[in-house]
Amino acid sequence: MSETQSTYNYRVVRQFAVMTVIWGIVGMLVGVIIAAQLVWPELNLGFLHFGRLRPLHTNAVIFAFGGCALFATSYYVVQRTCHTRLFSDGLAAFTFWGWQLIIVLAAVTLPLGITSGKEYAELEWPIDILITLVWVAYAVVFFGTLAKRKVSHIYVANWFYGGFILAVALLHVVNSAASPVTLFKSYSAYAGVQDAMIQWWYGHNAVGFFLTAGFLGMMYYFVPKQAERPIYSYRLSVVHFWALIFTYMWAGPHHLHFTALPDWTQSVGMVFSLILLAPSWGGMINGVMTLSGAWHKLRDDPILKFLITSLSFYGMSTFEGPMMSIKTVNALSHYTDWTVGHVHSGALGWVAMVSIGAIYYLLPRLFGKSEMFSVRLITVHFWVATIGVVLYIASMWIAGVMQGLMWRAVNADGTLTYSFVESVKASYPFWAIRFLGGVLFLFGMLVMAYNMFKTMAGGRTVDDARVLVPAAHHA
Repeated sequence: MSETQSTYNYRVVRQFAVMTVIWGIVGMLVGVIIAAQLVWPELNLGFLHFGRLRPLHTNAVIFAFGGCALFATSYYVVQRTCHTRLFSDGLAAFTFWGWQLIIVLAAVTLPLGITSGKEYAELEWPIDILITLVWVAYAVVFFGTLAKRKVSHIYVANWFYGGFILAVALLHVVNSAASPVTLFKSYSAYAGVQDAMIQWWYGHNAVGFFLTAGFLGMMYYFVPKQAERPIYSYRLSVVHFWALIFTYMWAGPHHLHFTALPDWTQSVGMVFSLILLAPSWGGMINGVMTLSGAWHKLRDDPILKFLITSLSFYGMSTFEGPMMSIKTVNALSHYTDWTVGHVHSGALGWVAMVSIGAIYYLLPRLFGKSEMFSVRLITVHFWVATIGVVLYIASMWIAGVMQGLMWRAVNADGTLTYSFVESVKASYPFWAIRFLGGVLFLFGMLVMAYNMFKTMAGGRTVDDARVLVPAAHHA
């Protein structure tokens, strides 16, 4: 067996893992800045105001931080579970450098106001084409690796990663279809209510596939590995996969309740959102129950704390989402900070915490160490991050319900009880608490970066690791 066939490619995994932490700090710093701008409006300076920085924040945390975490873990998991090296080292390197270029281009264009104006798809058409090229290369590397696997079985984490890769490709190409006018300006291929429908088919499935299916692939590998227990129910994991990917596709219209979208379409989105609770909680229960007989490990293992707490937030977010899709609830919650709280219970509590746990698992292995520089600092990071998330989402929930109630309050004569500015004034203390929660979460990421760089300093880079294939597993 040749050298290229008998080793894993850890170089690209290491590059993406390190950049996950760095982009996490950048994205969350921008988030803290825009949270501060709501508390202290005088911080809205020049073109670096809330309206320009907010899409930069969402793109940085979703596609830079979350994206790098998905690339790093999927490349690691697909090699380890298929007992074979990545399909193409060259294409894998292209995905790394191409993705970093996309992130830098986003960081330059969005503050300058070069945007398509579509939520989570703001980047203009030349960058969209580059995203497509990188994504096709990613798919070739991932599915090519699966095709040359040394074992007949495809582990369930790879089903989730594969589903995420295919769905995101479809979503991106359809939603980003546009007619270019200049190098920096294009117009959507769709108009009016159709544009809104396709945007939120994309927008909610960016949550459903990029921020859920991909990270469930992470969960299905790293929770059993860190707990040193098999997944609680393999059958449930497969049912979870098929139920989730079928149902998620149809939930998007719940973003458009009480709009010009046909009422029946809104109802379809609501019904599928409610059905979605079952597969979501099936996956959450499957992950948590993997600790059966190993709950004592949570006492001393901060990486496991991150992974299991992330599942708790996943369960909470996926109960809250279907509930908010019910039209009567949505009439209160929509356009309020409750939605912001919901998004961040998923983004910080689920996505960020499962990513942090997985990266802490990977870093020592990528730098030839038995563990991170400081396990105690991982514990510090866990508690700081958890307190930060709780402050953030609790303040947004309270602010959101209060805003919804104030906006719909009417006097006996039918006039509004409160002006809009009164609801803004009442929200002010909660925005301050949200800012504090964000600062704590960002501080946790800085602790992680310090721990990572100290681990790197005392280690050696592992580019190629030997493939260990049990004799019984040969195809």
